Amino acid sequence: MTGPAGSPPAAPAPPAGAVIDWSAPWFAPWAPLGPVVQRAWKSSDLPTALNARNGPRDTRVGDEAMAPAGAPVRFVPQAHLPDGTAYEAHIAATGTVPTRDNLHDFFNGLVWHRFPRSKQRLNRLQAAEIARAGVGAVRGPLRDALTLFDENAALLQAPPAMWAALRARDWPALFTGAGRSAWASARLVLFGHALMEKLVSPYKSVTAHVFVWPVPDALGEDLAAWDAALAEALTPEALARKPFTPLPVLGVPGWWPANAEPAFYEDPGVFRAPRPRGS
Repeated sequence: MTGPAGSPPAAPAPPAGAVIDWSAPWFAPWAPLGPVVQRAWKSSDLPTALNARNGPRDTRVGDEAMAPAGAPVRFVPQAHLPDGTAYEAHIAATGTVPTRDNLHDFFNGLVWHRFPRSKQRLNRLQAAEIARAGVGAVRGPLRDALTLFDENAALLQAPPAMWAALRARDWPALFTGAGRSAWASARLVLFGHALMEKLVSPYKSVTAHVFVWPVPDALGEDLAAWDAALAEALTPEALARKPFTPLPVLGVPGWWPANAEPAFYEDPGVFRAPRPRGS
């Protein structure tokens, strides 16, 4: 997408016909799948379009039924979610994902296809917490972290020096000079479906929560391998520690024309300084 960095538009395009720039660098991992599902969505409802990518196979939720090429679930209209039943509990119990005809659920479906093991892991942890504590006004630290991951997480494969700069919010070290050129050896993959929805109409302050789990270099660019490793890394103990660090994604070199100018990063409202210890 091109255009000024501002607020999201007040009146988005109709979902199935939304203009999504699949050539945008943040959509690169999704470009082989997204346009195919979007085209199918134009002539059907979204659950049907997403299910068309699964093919005929066992749709049970268990690991033994999981096919690497597709999601280990089926997508169903939102009306299939019974009143009073928690969304996450319903998915875990039935292997079906209630889905609305909107961009938010469109990107959610894409993530189920590309990261099926990790999505299943997140769902199982959510369902277990719901079974343990019920659904209340406050989710609790684990469910908060799970929701944040699902909606807004990103994954980073990068050298240690880049990780150190990111965690310190040392934006000059991360985005200028030698740090800028280091991005050529890094790979940032968006996971959160709300995050991707925002980037249909990008604006400067869009910020990902990068999971503080350096993607092993040995995995290369194989997202199926990323998925398998990530699912193992998503433990209740790790998530309860709020293992995220913020990254304004349009600051990534090559992701937005304006960031070629160093002044782009001199915006404390977006590229914020670290919080004082204890705050």
